[in-house]
Amino acid sequence: MVTTSVSAGFPSPAADDLEDEIDPIAWVVRHPTSTFWWRVEGNCLWDVGIRDGDLIAVDRAGKRRVGRAVLAVVDGAVTAKILRKRNDRYFLAPANTQEHFPDIELNEDSEIWGVIAGVVRRYPLE
Repeated sequence: MVTTSVSAGFPSPAADDLEDEIDPIAWVVRHPTSTFWWRVEGNCLWDVGIRDGDLIAVDRAGKRRVGRAVLAVVDGAVTAKILRKRNDRYFLAPANTQEHFPDIELNEDSEIWGVIAGVVRRYPLE
């Protein structure tokens, strides 16, 4: 794939600024042996651009930091949320100001599987 930057605001007259070829999957996946894909169900990460039906690349080698979108297992359920910390306790928070989703407190049995490294979305063509 050959990429060219495209303006999402005013049209750019610089159509000759072609970049080198790029593999979109390789661009998202930095650690192939520790990255896996999940399909998103729901819109609790809407405000960070992750929508129902998207595919997310989850990197187990990614740095788990407060403020990052992560995939975690809490009480046997897999969920994607934003890692937060309050009063020395970690929890998972939604990112959707239009709907109410509860915070999920992490416990000793919780496990953060990885950091969301990228998202792939398909649009209808018909």
